[in-house]
Amino acid sequence: MTIIADTNLLIRIFADDDRRQRDLALAELENAERIVVTISVLCEFCWVLMSRYRLAEGEIASAIRALVGQPKIVAERSAILAGLAMLDAGGDFADGVIAHEGRRLGGEIFVSFDRKAVRLLIAQGLKARPPTGT
Repeated sequence: MTIIADTNLLIRIFADDDRRQRDLALAELENAERIVVTISVLCEFCWVLMSRYRLAEGEIASAIRALVGQPKIVAERSAILAGLAMLDAGGDFADGVIAHEGRRLGGEIFVSFDRKAVRLLIAQGLKARPPTGT
């Protein structure tokens, strides 16, 4: 069976703060033939690990790499790489994903009040700017 992993399933494994739920989550992943991990789940995964568990970007990037490196995992690899590039640069995974998905859908430039995201995207050679007049 192919399962769709919710964020809380993955959090239980990586946070390891509830042994019973961690064991149940691991059993689900081990018993599945394939595991679908959506981009929205990974964005939420990052946010929870940063805000609730206070993990650093590098720790979260390592967790994502370990997860998506598993042969059973089905995920949007190009969007994940864009998110990881932002995490590796000290930014937010979601901003990298948003910029990637926006370009894929025909967008030309990432526009945000988040100056750090804009700066990091420009450093990656992508078009980005704050809103005009700010």
